[in-house]
Amino acid sequence: MTGANSGLGLVTARELARAGARVVMACRNLEKGAGARTAILAEVPGAELELEQLDLSSLDSVRAFAARYRQGHDGLDLLINNAGVMATPRRRTADGFELQFGTNHLGHFALTGRLIETIEGRADGRVVTLSSNAHKFGRISFGNLGGERRYFRWSAYGQSKLANLLFALELDRRLRAAGSSVKSLAAHPGYAATNLQHAGPPGIDSAIMRVSNALVAQSEDMGALPELYAATAPGLEGGTYVGPDGLGEHRGHPHRVSPNRAARDERAARRLWEVSEELTGVRYELGARV
Repeated sequence: MTGANSGLGLVTARELARAGARVVMACRNLEKGAGARTAILAEVPGAELELEQLDLSSLDSVRAFAARYRQGHDGLDLLINNAGVMATPRRRTADGFELQFGTNHLGHFALTGRLIETIEGRADGRVVTLSSNAHKFGRISFGNLGGERRYFRWSAYGQSKLANLLFALELDRRLRAAGSSVKSLAAHPGYAATNLQHAGPPGIDSAIMRVSNALVAQSEDMGALPELYAATAPGLEGGTYVGPDGLGEHRGHPHRVSPNRAARDERAARRLWEVSEELTGVRYELGARV
């Protein structure tokens, strides 16, 4: 799983390990990843954990990680696209993409495409992609994906989270059409107090969210439940979207929720897929393991 060194990713990795899973912790910062691994082992002695370097803002890093994984493992049961950045100042990835779109969406698009064949044929193999309630204010600006003409950090974040959900649902449609055994699902944590709220947003935004985290947000453990549910609950169909069951989907226990109209736009999803293939150079081979 990506982003396993902190926040929802750390909780999810810990609980999967507690249940007996062998977890590959794919982290951008190996020092922080090692600290997270130590923390999990302190709570779950004997946990099977592998630590790997993966920077989703670099397509070279994604390519190298996928190659190492394929060389060292005979398959993959579950891929959780969890990592992300939020409301950062305007920045670029190593490949020149707007940071939030490039990391949150394009990095995971490329990673999934390079690993999807390793999931084919596994019992109940799944891809779970983490979106957000922010997808509801997101719009895919195909003429301004990189923010060249204008950039507002929260709009860019909403765009990236809508892209995550469009991708997850389009991937499921393509998997079904190809007769694949793999399922694609999505989840969102509601409003959970994690380091994400103050690791990216600058100044006043970060200060406000520190207060709202303390007063409104649910815990990281509760926020991780939707992605854990999407990853492990028996009998879930591909295309399922999981979020909290409370008012506004901000808090509560996991249940099936509905994407908004923009996330259900199949034409936009196909266009986003084509653009993502062009930008990343990754083409999916679905339905058969080579």
